[in-house]
Amino acid sequence: MEYLTEAAERSPGRILCCECGVPISPNPANICVACLRSKVDISQGIPKQVSISFCKQCQRYFQPPGTWIQCALESRELLALCLKKIKAPLSKVRLVDASFVWTEPHSKRLKVKLTVQKEVMNGAILQQVFVVDYVVQSQMCGDCHRVEAKDFWKAVVQVRQKTLHKKTFYYLEQLILKYGMHQNTLRIKEIHVADIDGSTFWSHPFNSLCHPKQLEEFIVMDCSIVRDLKRSAGAGMISKKHTLGEVWVQKTSEMNTDKQYFCRTHLGHLLNPGDLVLGFDLANCNLNDEHVNKMNADRVPDVVLIKKSYDRTKRQRRRNWKLKELARDRENMDTDDERQYQDFLEDLEEDEAIRKNINIYRDPAIPVESDTDDEGAPRISLAEMLEDLHISQDATVEVVAILCEFSRCSSEMFAPILFFVCFITENSCSQMCVLPKSDVMNKV
Repeated sequence: MEYLTEAAERSPGRILCCECGVPISPNPANICVACLRSKVDISQGIPKQVSISFCKQCQRYFQPPGTWIQCALESRELLALCLKKIKAPLSKVRLVDASFVWTEPHSKRLKVKLTVQKEVMNGAILQQVFVVDYVVQSQMCGDCHRVEAKDFWKAVVQVRQKTLHKKTFYYLEQLILKYGMHQNTLRIKEIHVADIDGSTFWSHPFNSLCHPKQLEEFIVMDCSIVRDLKRSAGAGMISKKHTLGEVWVQKTSEMNTDKQYFCRTHLGHLLNPGDLVLGFDLANCNLNDEHVNKMNADRVPDVVLIKKSYDRTKRQRRRNWKLKELARDRENMDTDDERQYQDFLEDLEEDEAIRKNINIYRDPAIPVESDTDDEGAPRISLAEMLEDLHISQDATVEVVAILCEFSRCSSEMFAPILFFVCFITENSCSQMCVLPKSDVMNKV
């Protein structure tokens, strides 16, 4: 007699959950899924409610930082946009699945169901499903805003300064003109900006010993170049544009006296006996400054020379260039503005570094002369000037018509293919170009 034995079915071993005692299959944490979820929330840190911007006019959604995109409801593009809103928190888990949960189209709500996984205790992988609610907020995009608003402006820029001169604003005006930043502006207004209160000033004081209105005119009596000067360590860089000189000067207002002042100046290469120069008279000035009071009196100069003075009337008469100006509203303008503007023009003539960022135009009403006059006053060379063209349409059509008439009279003999067209202004021929015959006929 033979016995047949059947193979015994093997079942995996089971263990008890260390928290609730329920029999479970072995896992690295030895905890049932219910107890593990009660202890660990892998969706922690992921926002459950997020806002998203939507433009009702063009039906587009806002994608940071500055893009508006067209997305249909429950589309892949809209799902990608929603996931980007929580991209940073999602980087801490593994995204397994994402899908929309249906909502009413007029509810202004989008629901996205996410399935994520994360490694928890002792290498156990926990998976969790949750829903993120997106609130759709209405926001008008920039394009629709420009269409709806007639006087739309993107920004209001205020430039302020507290000083006795306006050279900074004149220089800023030329930079705006050079780079065409005024073309999209609606209005430029110039007003007096306001005085700061005492508490603000004394909390952040800014002191100056002298201001431009305290400049006095001196006449140079004698000037000598300092050639052998011993410089100690830490003296700094040596300027190649200036020359150190020792000067004896006298005030033009004290010519009936024999009082003279001695000083050192950086204008040694420019000054000669008899020249006029502007400077500060520190010997007769009340300097109320704590840093100056700490200095040795022998170290404080009697006079500080600033720049050489030239005849302003001659400089204005011989100035064969001009600047463009912004069309702006002016309120409560001082009578001193013209003098300040002339100071700014003189600074441009004297400093090449300042005028390299400015468009300077030739003034055809002033004849071209040498770069320096008899007094040696610096001038802007013709190579640095631009042509300011103002071509009138009537003058252009008139010249083209004359040339076309010549073409009709001589077409059988010459049959010209190209025309040399001169655009003529009131004073001179300003531009010449070559045009095909067909283009000239079309212009007429």
